[in-house]
Amino acid sequence: MSKLMLDNKQIESSKLYAKGIVDDVMTYIYKHTTVSVERSILRLLGIDGINQFDVPFVNVIVDHVKEKADLSKGVCHYISYAIEEYDLTPNELAKKISDEKISLKRYQHMPKSPFMNKLTPYFNTSMTKIKEMTKIRENELAKKQRKETPEKYVIVATGNIYEDIKQAVSAAKKGADIIAVIRSTGQSLLDYVPYGPTTVGFGGTYATQENFKLMRKALDDVSKEEGRYIKLVNYASGLCMPEIAAIGALERLDMMLNDSLYGIIFRDINMKRTFVDQYFSRVLSAYARITINTGEDNYLTTSDAFDHAHTVIASQMINEKFAEIAYMDESLMGLGHAYEISPEIENSFLYEVAQAELSRALFPNAPLKYMPPTKHMTGNIFMGMVQNALFNITAVTTKQNIHLLGMLTEAVHTPFMSDRALALDNAAYIEKAFKNFGDEISYKPDGIINNRAQSVLSNAHALLEDIKNEGLFRTLEKGTFAGIKRLENQGKGLDGVFEKHKDYQNPLLDMMLLELKEAK
Repeated sequence: MSKLMLDNKQIESSKLYAKGIVDDVMTYIYKHTTVSVERSILRLLGIDGINQFDVPFVNVIVDHVKEKADLSKGVCHYISYAIEEYDLTPNELAKKISDEKISLKRYQHMPKSPFMNKLTPYFNTSMTKIKEMTKIRENELAKKQRKETPEKYVIVATGNIYEDIKQAVSAAKKGADIIAVIRSTGQSLLDYVPYGPTTVGFGGTYATQENFKLMRKALDDVSKEEGRYIKLVNYASGLCMPEIAAIGALERLDMMLNDSLYGIIFRDINMKRTFVDQYFSRVLSAYARITINTGEDNYLTTSDAFDHAHTVIASQMINEKFAEIAYMDESLMGLGHAYEISPEIENSFLYEVAQAELSRALFPNAPLKYMPPTKHMTGNIFMGMVQNALFNITAVTTKQNIHLLGMLTEAVHTPFMSDRALALDNAAYIEKAFKNFGDEISYKPDGIINNRAQSVLSNAHALLEDIKNEGLFRTLEKGTFAGIKRLENQGKGLDGVFEKHKDYQNPLLDMMLLELKEAK
C-alpha cells in the first residue's frame, strides 16, 4: 500500500487519458509497417548473414522489394510465393536474391498469397527457440529467492566486446545483478544491424547478435560461479528497434531499453517510424518475457527536474498503455525515472523521495527503473559519492526494482573498474543499512512529500488531458517533453514507413498476439 495521500480519481482519470492518447496513435500503427519491422520478420524466418559487401541479407531483401516491387504487401507475401515456386529455405532464397539469381518483382501483382503455411515451420523454429530461452531464464531465476531490495544495475562501454566481457564479469563478481552493454555512439541512427563480433565501437559496443551471444555466455558462466542469475541488457531502440528486439529474444537478453518517445525526442527519428517500430518490438518483448526499460529519465537532463517532473509521470503513463496494448505483463514494464533535482534546492532529497514514491504508487506492479544523478554531477568525486548515496537511500526506501548505480566519476570519464567497484560498495552498504527503513516510516499527510507528490500528479493529469485533446503527434511538435520539438513528417527514417496494402499479411504478428491473448 502506498504511504502517499493521492487523489485516486485523478489517477484513474489520468490513466484513461493515457489510454485515449495511445488508442489514437494505434489507429495509425495498425495501418502501417516499416522496413525494420519487415526485416525483423525475415530474421525470425531464419535469414541470417551478410553478402560480399557486408550488407545483411535482411536489408538486401527489403531493399530489393522496396525498389523493384511493393513493400506495402509485406515480405511474407513475396517469400511465401518464392518458397512455393523454388522449394528453397528462406536463407537459400536470400542468397540467390542477393546474387540477383532470383527476383521477387514477379510476385508484385499476384493476389493475396495463399502460401503463408509455407512460412510456418520457419517461424515455429524461431518461436520455439525464444520459448526455450525464456524457460532457461525462468528456471534460473526460480532457483533463488526474489530480491526484496533493488537489483543493482551497472554498465560496460569499452567499444570492444571482449573487454566488455572482462568488465562485466568483474562487476558480477563484485555484486552487480544486471549488466547493460552500452551501444556504440550513433548506432541508433544506423538502418541496419552490424554483423559479427566487434571491437571498434566508440563510447560503447555495437549491438550485434554475435556480441549478444558472447556476453550471454560469459554471464551464464559467471552466474554459475556466483550461484545467482546475472541479467543482460541492451538497447532495442533507434531505426532497428524491432530487429534488435528479435535478436535479443533469440539470444536471451533479459531486459531491453525500449521507449516509445526517446528516439523521437533525443535522436530525431521520425515519430511515425518510431511508433510503428515500438509496437512490434514490444509484442516481441512481451512474447519473450523481456523486461523493457523506458527512457523518461532523459527528459530531466534537458528540462529542469523540479519544474518538469510531471512530464515524466505523463510519459510513464503513456508508455504503460503502449505496453498494455502489446499484451505486455505489468511485471515486464520497467518504467523509467531519475534522481535529477538540483542539490542546491532546499529539501531536494524530500522532493526526490516524493517523485520516487509517486512512481511507485502509480505503478505498484511495475519493476521501476531508477536512474542516478548525472546532470548535476560536477567532477567533484567526493560530492558525487554523497549524491549517489542519497540516490541509493531513495531507491531502497521507496522500493525501486531496477537500480542503475551512479558513478562517482560521472562527468569525468567512462568508469574504470575501480569506480564501478566503489559504486557497488556504496549501494551494498546502503542496501543493508536501509533495508527496512521504508517500512518503518510514514509521511505527514500535509507535509512536503505528500504535497509535492499530489502537485506533480495534478500537473501530469492536466498535461495528459491536453495531450488527449491535441494528440500525441501535435504534442511532440510543441516540444512538451524535454523541451525538444519534433515535426510529424520530418526526422530520420520516415521513408521507411509504408501504409499496408489491403493484401498485407504478417502471420508472425498474428501468431504472437494469439498466444499472448490466450495467456492473458
